[in-house]
Amino acid sequence: MAAPTSTAKPEFPWWLAAALVLALAAALFIASSDLYAQVFATVAKGIGITVFVTAVAFALASALGLGIALMALSRSQWLRQIARFYVEIVRGVPILVLLFWIAFAGAPAFVAAWNALTAPLQSAGLIGELLVRDVSLLWRAIMALTIGYSAFISEVFRAGIQSVERGQIEAAKALGLSRAQRFRLIVFPQAIRTILPPLGNDFVAMVKDSSLVSVLGVADITQIGKVYAAGSFRFFETYSIVAYIYLILTVGLSLALRALEQRLRRQHQE
Repeated sequence: MAAPTSTAKPEFPWWLAAALVLALAAALFIASSDLYAQVFATVAKGIGITVFVTAVAFALASALGLGIALMALSRSQWLRQIARFYVEIVRGVPILVLLFWIAFAGAPAFVAAWNALTAPLQSAGLIGELLVRDVSLLWRAIMALTIGYSAFISEVFRAGIQSVERGQIEAAKALGLSRAQRFRLIVFPQAIRTILPPLGNDFVAMVKDSSLVSVLGVADITQIGKVYAAGSFRFFETYSIVAYIYLILTVGLSLALRALEQRLRRQHQE
């Protein structure tokens, strides 16, 4: 007997309607006010840096997180212990503290180690000496976000991979598929439906946490707003615009990710 299908109509998203009305009203107000239009035009110059930092850091964090997750699921006890050590240590450090450590301790240590390893090449004139200032603050911030978020993303990947039924993996083994083929053809396509929602949440969270790079002077939305407010003493107007831009970015991303989840769910049901 076929299972009964639900006939309940989907609930109308009144919250979204209210948010759109408020966003439109704010946009009209900004366009009609010379002061707010000027603040918006100034602060909006940092959107490109914010998007760049978020996109690059999230891509690197996802790749690193997937590698850590595969180590955690490895047959090797040493790899599993190394992965667990990495996740627990990195998750225990606040992102802001990690940002400062990478920028002012990790980068100099990396430069010193690089120069020590490449000393023979430097002596031969094949390469020049690497200096701390050669590592831009932008990339120090990106690496800090990458390391910080990779620990959380690795747990998302690990849980998603483990959610795939063991029987399907055994069936793939019986068909003679290699370990890499089983992961690429059987495990990951099914795990991605479980992984996508929390992974999307981490992406939205990284958009907000990218504002922390302003403490290093990186010219993102927050940093430009901070400089403008300090010079004009228009703190209310400036930070209202900063909050408005971040809300547009995060709510827009959340809606796009939700639409993608629903599309994947419909494809799975079909």
